[in-house]
Amino acid sequence: MADLPTTNLETVLHYSAGERRWRTALTVVLAVYGWLCLISPGTYRWLDSLDLAIHETGHLVFAFDGEVLAVLGGTLFQLIVPAVFAVALWRRGDRHGATVPLWWLGQNCWNISVYVRDARTEELPLVGSGEHDWAFLLDRAGWLERDQTVGGAVYLVGVVLYAIAIVAGWIFLRSREAPAEEA
Repeated sequence: MADLPTTNLETVLHYSAGERRWRTALTVVLAVYGWLCLISPGTYRWLDSLDLAIHETGHLVFAFDGEVLAVLGGTLFQLIVPAVFAVALWRRGDRHGATVPLWWLGQNCWNISVYVRDARTEELPLVGSGEHDWAFLLDRAGWLERDQTVGGAVYLVGVVLYAIAIVAGWIFLRSREAPAEEA
């Protein structure tokens, strides 16, 4: 693997032929898995367990400033964690690597959209015996009757992030030739 830049944020990593192959395979897997998530966001999949743990942790992380922030904190943390990884990888110069947590951010949006769209019916099973986050948040904002619209918007953001991640991942892999000593 190429040396990691430490101070120059303009440095972009170059990938060897072998690394390019596994990164290409990863991009294909994320495209296919993402497509399955996109067409049926309510289906529970292996990554959802991690997302749920991060969501629940977010309630604790944001509990310092009242009920609204504590309730919103689950969703916020679910978005912040992959965003932090994307920014860190981008700053490190790993442009393709940054597309992976960007993809994860889009996948989280699809999960969140299912939760938002459930606000009025409250049919989804909840962890513990707490209140439905989005029923509380939308009701508090006077938007409970707009749960489908808000959920649809969150879903659309996820679609856009997914598309950007896959296309950008492919472009970043194809746009950089490995340095001569690594070829």
